[in-house]
Amino acid sequence: REYGVAIDRDVRIPVDGNVHLDCDIFRPDVPGRFPALLCVHAYSKAEQTMPLVPIGFDFTRGSLEAGDFNFYARRGYAFVVLNVRGSGFSEGVFGNYDARSIQDIYEAIEWLAAQPWCDGKVGMNGVSFFSIMAKRVAALKPPHLKAIFSPYGWTDAYRDRYYHGGILSYGFLTQWVGQHGGRMRIENALRKEWGDERFDAAVKKALADPELMAVPALAAALREPDKGGFALVCSILLNALDGAFYRERSLDYATGSDIPAYFGADWGMFGLHLPGDVRSYEQWTGPKRLTIGPPVYMDRPCYQYDYESLRWFDYWLKGVDTGIMDEAPVQLFIQGTGEWKQAAGWPVPGTRFTPFYLHRNGLLSEHEFWPNEGFTTYESSPFSQGEAWFWTPRMVEATELCGPVVLNLYGSSTDTEVLWFVSLFHRDAAGRESLLTRGWLRGSQRRLDEVRSKPWQPVHAHDRREALEPDAIYEFVVEVRPIGILLKPGERIGLRIKCADNDVPQVAPERVATGHLARPTAAQVSIHHNADYPSSLVLPVT
Repeated sequence: REYGVAIDRDVRIPVDGNVHLDCDIFRPDVPGRFPALLCVHAYSKAEQTMPLVPIGFDFTRGSLEAGDFNFYARRGYAFVVLNVRGSGFSEGVFGNYDARSIQDIYEAIEWLAAQPWCDGKVGMNGVSFFSIMAKRVAALKPPHLKAIFSPYGWTDAYRDRYYHGGILSYGFLTQWVGQHGGRMRIENALRKEWGDERFDAAVKKALADPELMAVPALAAALREPDKGGFALVCSILLNALDGAFYRERSLDYATGSDIPAYFGADWGMFGLHLPGDVRSYEQWTGPKRLTIGPPVYMDRPCYQYDYESLRWFDYWLKGVDTGIMDEAPVQLFIQGTGEWKQAAGWPVPGTRFTPFYLHRNGLLSEHEFWPNEGFTTYESSPFSQGEAWFWTPRMVEATELCGPVVLNLYGSSTDTEVLWFVSLFHRDAAGRESLLTRGWLRGSQRRLDEVRSKPWQPVHAHDRREALEPDAIYEFVVEVRPIGILLKPGERIGLRIKCADNDVPQVAPERVATGHLARPTAAQVSIHHNADYPSSLVLPVT
């Protein structure tokens, strides 16, 4: 700590369209020029910098994600906390990660770099909303943006945020809009883009969808689609397939970015941020690092990554050799060990993607199929949600699993649609069970993007729905979010397959991975597991 802190409140930054963005700036209290760290959000600016003692994550403080301005300003950085267009005291209309909002931040970076207290170097800091924005802005390559520290930030609006496997994840959406939408100026931009006739026809169609109408919050939004936060919710409901709406709000890796980027998440954030940060590490073209921590979302206000981010920014913005780029680029916390594993890449080099086959009597084993194994059937209905379980035998040796997971599932239903909810569990030697991760897939959106898919990482096109023929058997390739765990002798991995999302979250971060649509009709669902239909769970053995 070298400096005191000078504070400039309610600074207005001009951007295109005669709009001004509102920010607070926290600087070292001495004359001179310092690098700037920009933190971009859509929440209460005052709450971001309140002097609060941190507590474990919950939704009441979930938006406090900028970091501690005192920590950075005392160490020679100007810390800038800025509201995006249409939020807080920033002018304009909230665009929900639209291209205009991203361009605003590009312009804000260049404005900050030109201020007399700035040395011309700007970084971006923060998690979640802050991280999502930083990744998107870095892809535009602002001349004065020199590094981003952006863990915990989804990058695909359709797959990571709103539609898990093509199934609408409405729980976190409605909670987020209900908690924060009142502080934003939201207009029905989709009506303006589509025109009244197309928009009203789409709303009418959605009002006839029994899946949507079974959720009161979604039905209310559709009945008043021009009302505040309802307009934002409706824009998601009326764009049920991937397309231009979500591509505008997702990170495009095709252009590449040479801006140094620090990515990361934790194993427990499989329902929101984890896949985006893994994807970013795989596809980013500039210098990069990836850290995946234990499955406990960070305290609020955030502070746990302060020193790591300081090492990153000192290296890239101040030219201090902190040694951070001499270390292994991937740091992975392995559950069951309490220790970290270093790796040269992702997936971890040397990973053996090993099929564990689904057998009769609930066995999950590397063993090939025996004759006449058949299938497992359960009921899926509003009255009774059945499920199928498959467990490995007890491990006889320590077995580390770390990386992406795939379920190659052969299934059928008496319905024309099926919603797959796949969960992996860990059972210790004493019989205690805990959730590791999940995967999802809407059966009618089973078609793969063959160009982008890999055997260990399926990517679905999600550009159309193709109804199932009742009782016909289809192959469904389900992406299951990554895991990192050491199984000790006597422990097991369990696979649960069902067609509903009715679990009660055990910890707060699990809430972002629950709250999905369900089928309103009754059906008999069958999982086929035999030599002709070899259903298997592909696990990353490291």
